[in-house]
Amino acid sequence: MKKTLLATLLAGIATAALADITVGVTVSATGPAASLGIPEKNTIDLLPKSIAGQKVSYIVLDDASDTTTAVKNARKLISENKVDLIIGSSTTPNSLAMIDVAAEGETPMIALAASARIVEPMDEKRKWVFKTPQNDTQMATAILEHMTSNNVKTAAYIGFSDAYGEGWWNEFAKLAEARKIKVVASERFNRTDTTVTGQILKILSARPDAVLVGGAGTPAALPQRSLKEKGFKGLIYQTHGAANNDFLRVCGKDCEGTVLPTGPVLVAAQLPADNPVRKPALDYVTKYEAVHGKGSVNAFGAYAWDAGGLLANAVPAALKKAQPGTREFRAALRSALESTKELAGAHGVFNTSPSDHLGLDQRSRVVVVVKDGAWQLAR
Repeated sequence: MKKTLLATLLAGIATAALADITVGVTVSATGPAASLGIPEKNTIDLLPKSIAGQKVSYIVLDDASDTTTAVKNARKLISENKVDLIIGSSTTPNSLAMIDVAAEGETPMIALAASARIVEPMDEKRKWVFKTPQNDTQMATAILEHMTSNNVKTAAYIGFSDAYGEGWWNEFAKLAEARKIKVVASERFNRTDTTVTGQILKILSARPDAVLVGGAGTPAALPQRSLKEKGFKGLIYQTHGAANNDFLRVCGKDCEGTVLPTGPVLVAAQLPADNPVRKPALDYVTKYEAVHGKGSVNAFGAYAWDAGGLLANAVPAALKKAQPGTREFRAALRSALESTKELAGAHGVFNTSPSDHLGLDQRSRVVVVVKDGAWQLAR
């Protein structure tokens, strides 16, 4: 009897020790944001299957670029799959909607969307949420600096009619005023629209020196193409939401000369040798292109890669406090993610804190120009 009881206890201990770390993922692999979600989904396959000797498994769901589905996916991953961490989603509206679910389930979440509102202002809900894309504030600053350097005096804005577009409008308008650049028009469009002629005609009538498109993925090409078709000769700026090859493909020759801020990974080979991001960025490029072909890398897959880097960095500390699959492990993982120091990823160097759940500084951004259909680091 005693031997049987001892064997049972030992078996239980062994089972607990071998418990997988389970990561739930929801990305927009279909729908309007598919050009963001597909490379993110592809990158999940490249993330470590073992960390600190512990097996890691990934459950990947598609939210079809739909906010309601993203929330359902998050609830399923937490309540049914008992995940230790969530990665996703691809867009700002979806990620914002998932915050409540992550907080209720006391499950850390690493968003792959850009808006600062995902992690700011810090509160009891957002303390469970982190993100890897650069804040719109950081990128808007880069755009305004470029505008100032190129003698732009007046500018117009056309952006998504959702949280992403409004977040960019708020940052752009504020920084433009500070730099004495007059915003002469502000328009909106939906991600699923097929024409923006009315909005573009209003913008052209205001005669701006430059236009900023506050969009992401392939839908961001629509205003750009319309501006070129109507003969606009000024500078056209995009956000880092357009930093993928599908955008270049859809936009075609109308993209030529476009200026946008992005993470360093997009031009990793063009970075100086002493840039701390160059090596990890090139490592990601090499691994991704080995599977998907030369030139297939874009900024969005690298956001998922950096989420995996944050996880790998945090797990050893969390394992010292608790076993995967428990509330205590999730809490320890959240605490470890919040204490990341000088972690070089494909998009920048991460230094998180209780008040900063992004942790990227200006090393996380570069300005690029589309030249001959490719990304060129602006000098």
